[in-house]
Amino acid sequence: SIKEEFLPEEAEKETKQILAELSQCGDCWKKRGAFVTLKKKGRLRGCIGFVQPVYPLVDAVRAAAKAAAFEDPRFPPLREEELHETTIELSVLTEPERVLCEGDREEILNSIKIGRDGLIVRMGPYSGLLLPQVATEYHMTEREFLEATCEKAGLPRDAWKDEECEVLKFQAEVFEEKNEERK
Repeated sequence: SIKEEFLPEEAEKETKQILAELSQCGDCWKKRGAFVTLKKKGRLRGCIGFVQPVYPLVDAVRAAAKAAAFEDPRFPPLREEELHETTIELSVLTEPERVLCEGDREEILNSIKIGRDGLIVRMGPYSGLLLPQVATEYHMTEREFLEATCEKAGLPRDAWKDEECEVLKFQAEVFEEKNEERK
């Protein structure tokens, strides 16, 4: 199960039961892109995943959970004493599709729907991704979301206007652990 990769034996029975049921789901063995986001007291603590559907969902989630906990270069490895303050969010992705634009690159903004679409920006060796919920959580406009994705890729904020910059969008089904005790 997801959390059992890094939770101690005394982890909540309810969480283990939910994750056990999830692993029995037939769709969980289909190849899907997935991201696992860890939040400590509501703030980002780790986020790692797979954009492309190269692994069965169960395996993608297991690997992403472990990587989000221990390998996200933005954070030190998760410690056991942090677990009671840490929640997990799973985003199951659709396959990314290229945003096509003929002529004015500003048209790209019209194809983005905040709250539904996540974005990927690629240009040369640079690539960045933001999940759909990021735009909602930070109250971004379509332009701000696209600019933030460029920034995440290490590109100038307006790189999306360059015809060499590839913009893709995807959707995500999000499963978020709700635990009022973990604030």
